[in-house]
Amino acid sequence: MSAFQTLDDLDPAGKRILLRADLNVPMSDGKVTDRTRLERLVPTITELADRGARVLVASHFGRPKGARVPEMSLEPVAPELAKVLGRDVGFAPDCIGDVALEASASLENGQILVLENARYHAGEEGNDPQFVQSLAALADVYVNDAFSAAHRAHASTEGIAHVLPAYAGRLMQAELVALENALEAPERPVMAIVGGAKIVSKLDLLGNLIERVDHLAIGGGMANTFLNAMGVDVGKSLCEHDMADTAREILKRADELGCEVILPSDAVIAAEFKAGAPNRTVPVDAVPDDQMILDVGVGTIMGLASKLENVRTLVWNGPLGAFEIEPFDEGTNGVARAAADLTERGGLLSVAGGGDTVSALNHAGVAERFSYVSTAGGAFLEWLEGKALPGVAALSR
Repeated sequence: MSAFQTLDDLDPAGKRILLRADLNVPMSDGKVTDRTRLERLVPTITELADRGARVLVASHFGRPKGARVPEMSLEPVAPELAKVLGRDVGFAPDCIGDVALEASASLENGQILVLENARYHAGEEGNDPQFVQSLAALADVYVNDAFSAAHRAHASTEGIAHVLPAYAGRLMQAELVALENALEAPERPVMAIVGGAKIVSKLDLLGNLIERVDHLAIGGGMANTFLNAMGVDVGKSLCEHDMADTAREILKRADELGCEVILPSDAVIAAEFKAGAPNRTVPVDAVPDDQMILDVGVGTIMGLASKLENVRTLVWNGPLGAFEIEPFDEGTNGVARAAADLTERGGLLSVAGGGDTVSALNHAGVAERFSYVSTAGGAFLEWLEGKALPGVAALSR
């Protein structure tokens, strides 16, 4: 038995379902520019509607802080969701009160309705009991399909799960299963790849991972800080010189725990950070004072690809270099393709997540070839840090 109830445990026919989704999608000039999050909701909404549920979709959008900010209305998202689902989707101009209650009451089996931005009410982020009760009045059952918002103890993500019968949607279920397989009960050896600019933003992450994985590969600006802490001159590269002692403590603790920390052996360097800048590859201990590290070199790429050959589980968060501009995307691209190849051959479970990570894997053209790629930013990171997620904990049986 799983730790939480899923749609397999629910007979939704005729029931009003309050579905917490993540409709916080990128917008420009009132139009949705990326429908990925909407597309990931299709399995849950389609299943509920096809099984005769009356589906009320609740979500936040932006940070209106309890005020009605027209640019943060979910009204333009409803027709985009309809296009993705291939069926009609209604819209209610509020998520509580008479308007919402009337809209809920008028729904028929199989119909879908998007509720207005929950954060238009201060009670949402405050997890106010009265606001929770107002939401609960709309429905018979609560389904959470918004893992990306599960790190927030808000009314629509945590509070309502204590008032209505609560279930995990298919997206939430897939996230939790993937994450459990990656770190809670993984097949070993386990390797983590962590990139990004600064150690200070990922201290909890690194501290948790060295206790759980067999190999920890560090890239991006963070790698420069570790190299500097080991006495390597990194030139004018991005580097947190004041974090040297912290980096050495992490290395010492990893060694005590038997976790191998893998740092770049070579680097792609340039005098300036711009597309097509003249560059060359050098050993990491041969970076001139007027040059900066912008990517890992081919030796590091080959070394990581070779290491992955003997790994059974991979967790990835953060790019290895400045993947946004060429040619400094080659390190991330090369290792990502190696991981994707191994995944497709059945030898590797690969789980990745975080905003930059998703962008980097999409850029490399391999996101669909990983075992699972989480679109959850903060929630995925907090899970990697070993923190309890309120929205997940509230679903526990």
